[in-house]
Amino acid sequence: MAGPPGDPPEGAPEGVPGGGEDEYRSVVFDESFVRAARIQEYSARERLDGTSRAVRVRHMWPVAGAPRQALILVVLIAVAFGTAIYLGIRHPYSSSGPEAVEPLRITVIPLVPPGPVPAVNVKSLYANDPAAHYRAGAEGLPLPTARRVGDFTESQVMQALSSTKEYLVASALDPEAVTGGGVRAVRDLIDPGQVDQFDRSLSAPGDDGQHAATGWLVRLDPAKVRLADQKVRVNGTITVSQVGDDRLEVVADHTFVYAVQGVTGSGAAPGATSLFTVRREMRFRFDRDDLRDHHLEVVQADVAAGPLSCTAPAADYFRPLLAGQSPQGPATADPYDRDRPAASVCAGLANGATGTPAAPFATSSAAP
Repeated sequence: MAGPPGDPPEGAPEGVPGGGEDEYRSVVFDESFVRAARIQEYSARERLDGTSRAVRVRHMWPVAGAPRQALILVVLIAVAFGTAIYLGIRHPYSSSGPEAVEPLRITVIPLVPPGPVPAVNVKSLYANDPAAHYRAGAEGLPLPTARRVGDFTESQVMQALSSTKEYLVASALDPEAVTGGGVRAVRDLIDPGQVDQFDRSLSAPGDDGQHAATGWLVRLDPAKVRLADQKVRVNGTITVSQVGDDRLEVVADHTFVYAVQGVTGSGAAPGATSLFTVRREMRFRFDRDDLRDHHLEVVQADVAAGPLSCTAPAADYFRPLLAGQSPQGPATADPYDRDRPAASVCAGLANGATGTPAAPFATSSAAP
């Protein structure tokens, strides 16, 4: 046989120096290589026993040890997962919780008229009245030009002003909220730290300087009055400044004028219309979280409203004296009565602040 053993009959392939034997010199089939092979040929006895396959696949680790290693792998995954959850909850840089927000301070002063409330002409409700030049609805709440204030950018100041106007519209101009309806739009704007105080003010109002519903919004008793004109007249100012290092303060000082009529059983002259006036000085504050989340903090509400009677409660609803009605007693305050807050007082309503009387109406014919 020509050629060295292992060569093909026709000799070594061309182009391979020294024959094909040198081609496999770099491959060493030592004992460790053979032992690590994934495929192992069955022995002669195993083949005689009827094994259908000529080879068997060798596992990476002994089968007997597989459950133990799988268990270890599961434990490691569980530990890693638990660690990730723990670090997510107890992140060293996370905030300790929402910052405490000071409660709203409320002062509501009923304004008592000097005599019977006059009716106004339905066709010219505000003629010859101080509210004659007031704008109607949201048009009466123009915003000042937004400029950078201290550490707050122009866009942040604009956000604070827009939130303030939105609150004023929802709390004093929305007919549904004003007449005892839904107040969701007001509640959604309030900082989460004040929501509990707001909810308690509506569910259990009190004349304690913090929980009068009429401090948060203008609220007329639907069992006594209704709006004769859906377009409330309003006029006032809005100013903005920086308080401390990280808060904006917006002060909204407005007078709202409502045309109202009594409902059946209210004791007012049927069809007679009168004016109800509310002055609100509201103080709002915004931190950077409020600006980001479209919230505001209502920190102070000073409200004077009339014509009202000193004897009528004003914490839950305003119950205006209607056309032809007179107050029960003068505006008084007892300095010896410490059961009521010092801010819970009445004041006299100036002459002419209830509108110009309609000529055909006689107030003496109405029930007091």
